[in-house]
Amino acid sequence: MRLEQAIDEFVTYLRAERGYSPNTVKAYATDLGILTQFCSDRGLEQVSDLSLDLLRDWLYASSQQGLTKTTLSRRSAAVRSFTAWLRRVGYDDGDVAARLKSPKTDQSLPRVISAPQIQGIFDELTALAGDGEAGSLRDLAVIELLYASGLRVSELVSLDVDDIDFDRMTVRVMGKGAKERVVPFGLPACNALTDYQRRARPTLVTAESGPAYFLGARGKRLTSRALYGLVASLLEPLGGSGPAGPHALRHTAATHLLDGGADLRIVQEMLGHSSLGTTQIYTHVSTERLRKTYEQAHPRA
Repeated sequence: MRLEQAIDEFVTYLRAERGYSPNTVKAYATDLGILTQFCSDRGLEQVSDLSLDLLRDWLYASSQQGLTKTTLSRRSAAVRSFTAWLRRVGYDDGDVAARLKSPKTDQSLPRVISAPQIQGIFDELTALAGDGEAGSLRDLAVIELLYASGLRVSELVSLDVDDIDFDRMTVRVMGKGAKERVVPFGLPACNALTDYQRRARPTLVTAESGPAYFLGARGKRLTSRALYGLVASLLEPLGGSGPAGPHALRHTAATHLLDGGADLRIVQEMLGHSSLGTTQIYTHVSTERLRKTYEQAHPRA
């Protein structure tokens, strides 16, 4: 079978049967398309032409292009998933990428916003929402929910009206791998969401709104790009290093929960992490914050 045809079928499988997010499917398709070109340049076009040495050469060539370890790791994961699928469906007798190793990524601590800084953000948004303008009421509700629940960007913008349970103060989320979870939020978020739903959303609704909960100025579902722009504008004045996107609020929510004594497994469930190891990065953040505080405050540090 031709490599290009097999990749097309594999991408369809990821999208239709595995329920991978659109971003992951797109990234895997791009990576495997680059592999196809790499093979074509060497006169190789069939699935049977794949070999462990060839894939190692491909990753080495990718590393020489200055790609990050994260990108190289994703490419390695994409091709391992692909060759494992080839074996399962009978297109190839072996799994040539099973022993293909990913480069170790440099693990950096996520950006965390301090509690006073978070309070400052909410003070600013609350003041802006005081005029009753729909966009300002929506922005306050969005940031309150992001910080209260630690949702991913894709999860928040995908919310529909029926996903919010005001009586229980929970939100139903469809996370990675089409896994559903229910996440709680607190009273400040509940008040902001209630205000948005009663006073702002009705003025934003159009015939194209459908069930989308958070709406943009034109009545369509709020986009990830708009959400990134909102959070970046709020975090930019704070200074500091690290990404200034919505994920910083997710990191902050998780770290503040652990700082407050929350159980690690509860935080794992809330964030929708499939592995506890992913959540453990926030224990490192909390420990680092403790160390810095200790050094600044203890007379014999």
